[in-house]
Amino acid sequence: MKRALAVLVAMSMARAGSAFAAGHPELKAYFQSNLTDATYQKKTFDRVAKAWKTPAASQIPEAGKKTVVQAVIGRNGALTSAFVSLKSGKKGWDDAVLKAVKSASPFDPLPAGFKPPAVEVHFHVGVVP
Repeated sequence: MKRALAVLVAMSMARAGSAFAAGHPELKAYFQSNLTDATYQKKTFDRVAKAWKTPAASQIPEAGKKTVVQAVIGRNGALTSAFVSLKSGKKGWDDAVLKAVKSASPFDPLPAGFKPPAVEVHFHVGVVP
């Protein structure tokens, strides 16, 4: 599977009170470069953002740290794999990112014009100042 990725959206997620005194959570989704359907990308991003649950304040990493979850979505929208490929240093945060991706599944089926049997997506959730 080709690993070239393109940025879809960088969007701030809802603040969770004073737990983010040094910043706020931000989700970015990077899709395999040959999936160019912006509507599909936005729907997928929105599902993960909606599934996000902020962990306990003690599990929020310092500003500048992030977790990356690599996911593969099959033709029918099923999540065929998901794992943490970059850890933030806070297990609760890493677990929350992985849970958001898994909870958002199943996704919409891949667009009809997209020929590969699956698409790789990297979800980055970090704390930004």
